[in-house]
Amino acid sequence: MITSTANQQIKNLIQLQKKPKARKEQGVFLVEGLKMFQEAPKEWLVRTYVSEKFMEKEEHRKALGEIEPLIVANEVFGRISDTCTPQGILSVVKRPAYSLEEILKKENPCLLLLENIQDPGNLGTMLRTGEGAGVTGVLMSRETVDLYNPKTIRSTMGSVYRMPFLYVDDLAEVIPLLKKREISVYAAHLRGRDNYDQKDYTKGTAFLIGNEGNGLSERIANLASDYIRIPMCGEVESLNAAVAAAVLMYEAARQRRK
Repeated sequence: MITSTANQQIKNLIQLQKKPKARKEQGVFLVEGLKMFQEAPKEWLVRTYVSEKFMEKEEHRKALGEIEPLIVANEVFGRISDTCTPQGILSVVKRPAYSLEEILKKENPCLLLLENIQDPGNLGTMLRTGEGAGVTGVLMSRETVDLYNPKTIRSTMGSVYRMPFLYVDDLAEVIPLLKKREISVYAAHLRGRDNYDQKDYTKGTAFLIGNEGNGLSERIANLASDYIRIPMCGEVESLNAAVAAAVLMYEAARQRRK
């Protein structure tokens, strides 16, 4: 049992929780909770840590299956957890690696293109919603928040294991490639002339979603095939980025069910 925060493994886990650079260098991220452990592809699991309290329950021990965890003293586990009420199980998981070709290989893909999204909860919610709506993949600008941020991981509710995603150096270079593959790129924009539900999303489609405060940059928005808008009532000017993305993705899903 690990009983001290001076333990080298514990020190490393704290670094992995706090520092994107450490996660990137080691090629891993952390997940907490029994659900996230159970949904993780077993070949992705590097090591699992559990608290003394977690191991007291027989159903917890059974849930571990063939995984042999390292047991951590309760007070020490509290130091490595990123939540206020730790569930008592934390796993180090390998990062997946996707290529643009993999994400585009499906016929008539439906993509989410994100420019400079900064809220971890928004990004995680978009991955989760994207899986639910049948989106093919998510492409993100380098300035977008770290997807492996613990808050983002929690917000995905397991979709991080199943939704293909890729950070790209420059969305402005990727968008023309999408167009060459006959993928229409729609910018969610206040200057959109047509409502989002007036377009055909049954063929190759990509939705551009911009930064929460500033929206899409002119440079990226100008590359879109067309602008679309979500009509607003009252004095509301726009929706939260994750909500707007959900509206668009589910409209595409609705059309593709026909």
